[in-house]
Amino acid sequence: MDELVNAVANIGFPIAISVYLLMRVEGKIENLSVSINELSKVISSKIN
Repeated sequence: MDELVNAVANIGFPIAISVYLLMRVEGKIENLSVSINELSKVISSKIN
């Protein structure tokens, strides 16, 4: 039983950190996507 508790404690922490970091990165990727789309529109308007 102690081995199971230790395994969950050791594995649970990295999973929690990974989920936290993925949530933070997701927002930044969304912002980058919006910026790239806006930049593409500006470039298209300058070319035409």
